Amino acid sequence: MKKDKIMGTKRWFYWLSIGIILILVYKFLDNFSGIGKWLLNLISILLPFLIGIIIAYILYVPCKNIEKFLSKKIKHSRGASIAIVYTLAITAIALIIKFIVPIIVESIADLINNIQSYYNSIAANELNSDISPWLQTNILKPIVDYIQNINFEEMFTPERIKTYVSSAFGAVKSIVNIFISFICSVYIIAQRESIVNFINKLAKATMTEKGYKKFVRYFTSGNQIFFKFISSQVIDALIVAVISTIAMAIIGVKYSLLLGVFIGISNLIPYFGAIVGVAISIIITLLTGGWKQALIMAIVVIVLQQIDANIINPRITSSRLKISPLLVIFAVTIGGAYFGVMGMFIAVPIVALIKLIIDDFIEQKLKQD
Repeated sequence: MKKDKIMGTKRWFYWLSIGIILILVYKFLDNFSGIGKWLLNLISILLPFLIGIIIAYILYVPCKNIEKFLSKKIKHSRGASIAIVYTLAITAIALIIKFIVPIIVESIADLINNIQSYYNSIAANELNSDISPWLQTNILKPIVDYIQNINFEEMFTPERIKTYVSSAFGAVKSIVNIFISFICSVYIIAQRESIVNFINKLAKATMTEKGYKKFVRYFTSGNQIFFKFISSQVIDALIVAVISTIAMAIIGVKYSLLLGVFIGISNLIPYFGAIVGVAISIIITLLTGGWKQALIMAIVVIVLQQIDANIINPRITSSRLKISPLLVIFAVTIGGAYFGVMGMFIAVPIVALIKLIIDDFIEQKLKQD
């Protein structure tokens, strides 16, 4: 090891990093609650910029593809591609809010208001009672009781809706902050080469040649893993939601749109999501349409899930994350325990990147031995 190099970085940068880390650790342990509040406050301040980064990350590929198509036809292809993609995205969101959301809200209200009559109908059927008394007593009845205790009208009063919106956006409570997020995402996409070049130069200035090569490898691999996984999951969830909704509508399942959207959203979470989404949809179908319709619906949806898992999803993803199912379950469990639904969603690509780094480390050590 050369004197000016330590652990893949230049000596001055290494000791500077160590000093900053020690100070942060000391302050964190010295004032745990104060640091926690400071971090939350910092996140709330930076939230508009973080949202802007997420928006840019999601819309980057379509902007890039449209720009490539327009580059041979017009001069300002980047600006035109950004305008087209953002217009389409805003239009899609507006259409969903106008046409899809009201139907879903109406379905939820109708389900809650009529849940007791559905249960009474299925409980009065002797055939159903003979087949599954345990199911009614231990599963259906508790679900019905829980749903009945929900006051749907109170949940969707103007005051409550305002509270939900405030909670959802966190620090982005004003039009100004939402506008900042929007503008940030536009600038990030428009100046992406400058941002990447800055990161590249910073890495070269602070790292050795070997460390820089590792940084480029993991930065590139991490970006590919995250984008392929997240984009493929979102597209796949949309396809599953549409196909499930159509299939259930053909069968005659009540609330087919609500259940199809629910299955699609739950499908975003690897392994557990699909199981939970299908199970809850089967129970609701059992209540609203009886055990025969629930059985048919279960068979159809499970077949669709298998087609999705073995044909649709692999084709969308184009390349698998090379991690075992056990590691996926572990990642989803830990991510959900500490960071909720969002943690379950992003845990898999994070673990895939960590696995890549560990595999490289092991391979390097084995070669040295």
